[in-house]
Amino acid sequence: MEALLPIIIQLVAGAVGGNALGAATKSMSLGPVGNTIAGAVGGVGGTWIAALVPALSAMLAGGSMDAGALVGQGVTGLVGGGILTAIAGLIKNNVMKS
Repeated sequence: MEALLPIIIQLVAGAVGGNALGAATKSMSLGPVGNTIAGAVGGVGGTWIAALVPALSAMLAGGSMDAGALVGQGVTGLVGGGILTAIAGLIKNNVMKS
């Protein structure tokens, strides 16, 4: 369970970030299911990318169970989920215009 908790936090925070962006900007929304999926994938991917940045790497402490690492993973998951949902929404809008 200790190894799964960070991934679960990233997935949930990413899904929240994706749905929040979809609710805030209807033009980028992929629908509830699309926002959730894109957000969850973006949450995990965003945390992985953030771990590559040296200043953030120590904060995310790969697999550590301390509160700071879990909060860091939640925040990067939230942001990553929102960013990937925005990118997917922009791509969808450009494809629909064509």
